[in-house]
Amino acid sequence: MNGPVPGRDDRDQRVFDAHRTLLFSVAYRILGSAADAEDAVQDAWLDWSAADRTRVADPKAYLARIVTHQALRRLRSASRRRETYVGPWLPEPLLTSGDTADDVTGAESVSMAMLVVLETLSPLERAVFVLREVFAFSHAEIAEAVERSESAVRQAAHRAREHVRARRPRFTADRSRQREVTERFLAAATGGDLNTLMELLAPDVTLWTDGGGKVRQARRPVTGAETVAGWFAAIRGVTYEGVEPGALRTELVELNGGPGLVFRAPDRVLATVTFDFGADGRITAVHNVANPDKLRAVTSGTPHDLNPPH
Repeated sequence: MNGPVPGRDDRDQRVFDAHRTLLFSVAYRILGSAADAEDAVQDAWLDWSAADRTRVADPKAYLARIVTHQALRRLRSASRRRETYVGPWLPEPLLTSGDTADDVTGAESVSMAMLVVLETLSPLERAVFVLREVFAFSHAEIAEAVERSESAVRQAAHRAREHVRARRPRFTADRSRQREVTERFLAAATGGDLNTLMELLAPDVTLWTDGGGKVRQARRPVTGAETVAGWFAAIRGVTYEGVEPGALRTELVELNGGPGLVFRAPDRVLATVTFDFGADGRITAVHNVANPDKLRAVTSGTPHDLNPPH
């Protein structure tokens, strides 16, 4: 009579847990959603539990393959839903740990600006880019993960790399400068200091607001330093979603590998704000997520380590 192998379940769990950060990091970058990434990791665990591990030579590559498969399945479904999304669609923000910010490549790859660019890739190109450029998997490993030929993977990797390079220049403003500008922006916005806000914003800055049709937000991008500065300077005098200005609290935190802001009511998180910076340190883009469905990961208060393992 067959029965469970003593200690096998524990060993399986330990192996899986050793790679859990990698699996979530891959899935989140492919999906742009913490909730969907957690689901992909959970399904990867079910696949791992059912697998014949005697035929698994490299657990890390095997687990990366099954979580990529799960993430791609979700991404293709999500892409169809996003076609009818109300207003701009932005990725789900995450609180991240200092370890993520300290790794410049890792921080850039999980920044809101990069995730927005990755949204413009096909699901295959996005998965290939993440596995190759962020996690340094070989073309052969990626081919197995996405169930394509190695030649097709090389072509997808080239297309994705060129697409991202054209739309997303590498970080130019240094990390200390980004934090300084974010701190000054916070002080100016909460103080209604229009002049300082204008000083911190690039002339052609764009504000993207994601309310998902569930809360009051702009449904089109807001452009120009004067308009964007006026938007934020008005915060201290406006009641938003039933929250009086005096009850609004704003914190400087680490979001997606860089400095960001969390706006809180006494009983809930209202929104997050992250920035993209130009070479001169001024803000070139603002990403404001207010859809309550996308604020659960921030509300939990748990930071994520999204560093690519070395």
